Amino acid sequence: MPRRRIPLQIGNFYHIYNRGNNYQRIFFERENYVYFLRLVRQYLTSNGVDVVVYCLMPNHYHFLVYLRDETLSDAMKSLSLSYTKAINRRFNRVGVLFQGRFHSIHVDQTEYLIHLCRYIHLNPVKAGLVQQAEEWEFSSYLEYAGLRKGTLPKTELLRAQIEGELTYQQFLTDGDLPNSVGFKRLLLDE
Repeated sequence: MPRRRIPLQIGNFYHIYNRGNNYQRIFFERENYVYFLRLVRQYLTSNGVDVVVYCLMPNHYHFLVYLRDETLSDAMKSLSLSYTKAINRRFNRVGVLFQGRFHSIHVDQTEYLIHLCRYIHLNPVKAGLVQQAEEWEFSSYLEYAGLRKGTLPKTELLRAQIEGELTYQQFLTDGDLPNSVGFKRLLLDE
């Protein structure tokens, strides 16, 4: 596959996402979500990638990550291959599961970072899967809202920007997401 046009740099935040081939599902049952998160721990967090925010949707995923070393591309490749092989075995299917390699967008502004967190956490609500973000199990929102004591998201990397759990809950329910062209390109589901 061709190299990335924009190199991934250590010490930076990135929005990482991908979706199912032909917009098809990548998660078919609860166990698939759980297994994918186990693979995220195995391939990403153990290889110099801090997962800061995440949301797994039926046909796509979003991660906000912070890079501590240069292994993200290899780690994502291993994650995708491992998960695809497991799903193909489990459901007696063949072929690709994801629509190509993962996408990455450099997050270089604090305001952009905070709104991106809200966008990621509101994905299940926007898609009509739940009424409120706390109802979606496969998102880091529960950690940020103080409703679950998970260890996957590195919430301390954003705690300085968010003034507490209740403030974040209120921020999530207040207003709409930015309407700028730059932010609109993040809307994978549109």
